[in-house]
Amino acid sequence: MNEQTTSPPLILASQSPRRRQLLTEAGFSFDVIAPDDSVEKGICSNCGPEQLVVDAAVAKASTIAQEIDHGIILGADTVAFCKAEILGKPVDVDHARAMLNLMGGTVHHVLTGVCLWHRPSNQFASYLQRTTLEMDRLSDERIETYLDTDQWIGKAGAFGYQDGLDFVRIIEGLASTVVGLPVEKLQSWIDDLMLKVR
Repeated sequence: MNEQTTSPPLILASQSPRRRQLLTEAGFSFDVIAPDDSVEKGICSNCGPEQLVVDAAVAKASTIAQEIDHGIILGADTVAFCKAEILGKPVDVDHARAMLNLMGGTVHHVLTGVCLWHRPSNQFASYLQRTTLEMDRLSDERIETYLDTDQWIGKAGAFGYQDGLDFVRIIEGLASTVVGLPVEKLQSWIDDLMLKVR
């Protein structure tokens, strides 16, 4: 992909090393200014997973937009959704175990909300991407072996697709959405936003 030559600087509003890696591998130049974890605390969890991830992405981007004068702020949020339950990052190993037991043997979805916020115009746009996955039914022993790797830490649904796990596979959608940022869509979204600004 071509580096952005006419767009303002890109600022990633996220602490996620996986989003940084995706952007770097896709050829984007960017800075990181991560919002405080408290930014997500006020997001309504009763409005459904689609609205939840979009609202969280907008909250992250708008928070960092207050700190800079020039640039495009990229906010993103990812959750898994299975059997009417929204699964964010597990708080501890017991929470991770419960998530894996819930998703084992099912088809579930991973949703990523993205917000691009332009400064100084304060024009912004938000997007939602969905990927559908199938997870094998996991034995207790298999779950414990996986939990012992600590690869579940900090990952929505307690698993990282990018870790090459053999018990989960994509049925439909982008792998990058599961990892946390659909980079294949990003340049066209930036271009659309800049058309609005101009």
